[in-house]
Amino acid sequence: MPKMLAAYLPGNSTVDLREIDRQKPGIGQVLLKMKASGICGSDIHYIYHKHLGDDPRTSYQGVVAGHEPAGQVVDLGAGCRHFKPGNRVAVYHISGCGFCRNCRKGFQISCTDPQRAAYGWQRDGGHAEYLVADERDLVHLPDTLSYRDGCFISCGVGTAYEAVLRGNVSGSDAVLVVGLGPVGMAALMLAKGRGARLAIGVDTQPDRVETAKKLGLLDHGFVAGPDALGAINELTKGGAAVAIDCSGNPRGRVLALQATRTWGRCVYIGETGKVEFDVSDDLLHRQRTIYGSWVTSVHNMDQCCEDLDAWGLHPHDIITDAFPLEKAPEAYALMAGGRSGKVIVEFPE
Repeated sequence: MPKMLAAYLPGNSTVDLREIDRQKPGIGQVLLKMKASGICGSDIHYIYHKHLGDDPRTSYQGVVAGHEPAGQVVDLGAGCRHFKPGNRVAVYHISGCGFCRNCRKGFQISCTDPQRAAYGWQRDGGHAEYLVADERDLVHLPDTLSYRDGCFISCGVGTAYEAVLRGNVSGSDAVLVVGLGPVGMAALMLAKGRGARLAIGVDTQPDRVETAKKLGLLDHGFVAGPDALGAINELTKGGAAVAIDCSGNPRGRVLALQATRTWGRCVYIGETGKVEFDVSDDLLHRQRTIYGSWVTSVHNMDQCCEDLDAWGLHPHDIITDAFPLEKAPEAYALMAGGRSGKVIVEFPE
């Protein structure tokens, strides 16, 4: 059986590169030649530093890392009918049962079946030269989108896209994004694609605010601090129509809520941690709505690709660093530093 290089995450902020057997696709599966595979903030927090959680359905199970794969179909298992060799694809990173209510809605991320498995967490992911994926988890990449776009869409951009949908962003809206990491910058890009009339961003790091400005994603950017809320309210004449928290920080979440206008929509997508706010003053009396959003659906990921194609937008503009698989340890160390844009593993053509 042919061998290939693959990256594993044993914890302790290390990456283990191994030579492993290349698997063959089974019934309803395809073999992908990997082209790009992203590193997500959740990989850093939950796996790279230490393995969090003991539930085998949701915690890392010592598989090939990487839950943001994009590649080219090179072989088909029995029963595959919808994709063919040569197709360019991204991979929706949760493989669900296909039958529970959440899977029926396309939200495999919320699959309730014990066999639910995430690529790079409970089944082999994209940090290897080849990946076996279920055909039903594939998303077509339009010709205008690169493999770099595709790997980012597989999780981070898909998550941001769902937040923009939940917030129902339109051309009438001023949109605020709190937390300008890769997902936050993607949220700004997508909000502009949906026609947002004003894009505002906040981050604790001035260089991230400047990066977002240089990429043309921001109309106004603020460094987090005691004056940020007042500045946003003055700029928007009472608050943003839609606020999206990508920070996962308690203060960031409160800022996003308090900077949402009366009758506005606030979407939380930043993972981990807690939030505390005054229910009457910050929520009820202002008639605000809070949405919790986790990743997206396969259908919406398809739509995201179509929209990016139509808008002429490229999430790969947010990618600052790409490393070959052999340098995956350097890629993870850079991403863990928290000061880069999006970091990916990229494979030769």
